[in-house]
Amino acid sequence: MLKEKIKNNQAGILLYGLTPPKFDIDKQTALNLAQKQLLRLENSGIDGLVIYDLQDESNRNTTQRTFELKSTILPEIYWREYLNLTYPAVIYKAVGKYTNTQFMQFLEQNNDILSVFVGVASKFDTPKLTLNEAYKLKKEYGKFVTIGGICIPERHIKKGDEDLRVANKIVKGCEFFITQAVYNLQNAKQFLDDYSNLNVKKVPIIFTFTPCGDRKTLEFMRWLGIEMPKYFENRLFCSQNPLESSVNLSLDMFEFLYKYGNAKGISVGANVESISTKKIEIEASIRLLKGIKNIIDCNKYI
Repeated sequence: MLKEKIKNNQAGILLYGLTPPKFDIDKQTALNLAQKQLLRLENSGIDGLVIYDLQDESNRNTTQRTFELKSTILPEIYWREYLNLTYPAVIYKAVGKYTNTQFMQFLEQNNDILSVFVGVASKFDTPKLTLNEAYKLKKEYGKFVTIGGICIPERHIKKGDEDLRVANKIVKGCEFFITQAVYNLQNAKQFLDDYSNLNVKKVPIIFTFTPCGDRKTLEFMRWLGIEMPKYFENRLFCSQNPLESSVNLSLDMFEFLYKYGNAKGISVGANVESISTKKIEIEASIRLLKGIKNIIDCNKYI
């Protein structure tokens, strides 16, 4: 079970990330989409799903968003009513979107779940509920909710304190962390180095990987704040098949981080996602998922 693996600080946790359908599509269409997603994941060996809760990030980035942002079905509803609880799930909640009362209701109605609380995207945003307030409400109304946090290796390189942010969130109750998508191995490695040196309880660090097959997808990734080094970009787009190169480079990164984390006493896992709705990139994410599963299985006893 996913919850037990997290609480036991087990390495090799494998998740797959999904964004719920748009809020305004009809129920049957949403059900059909959910069934397609579940069919793709058959026999994948995943420990669970990550179901995202989108928020407006326009204040963080002044350039125009590559793809239009639309409201989606609430992640907990999509999991229960459309995906039928087929897999354990980590439910993301962008806490700043919700009032105190709305968040209390979420906790009371979902008191046995795993959840990642996400703060505002920018210091210029005015949240209805702050991250610290959400942690306090969790203690009172969600005592059995297992919570995790966001980790951003790129922010660690810029500000030098992501390890301290993680440590602070562990003190506040976070039992695992999921990173933003990583393409810069050096940034991720530096974070693991600094995190391993802290005198704090260690919890699983789950790195996110997403395939990138064209420059439009890359543009959107950069809008989201994902850093792809120039040498990595050159390797992708100088190859005959950028999408397959992306999958293979991500496999190499995961294998390194998994083994490096083990050597540092840190349990490393993976979350695979596709930020694109293109069928070819979604299928590539499934190949990446299966490749990571193979790496985990082949290195269980390192």
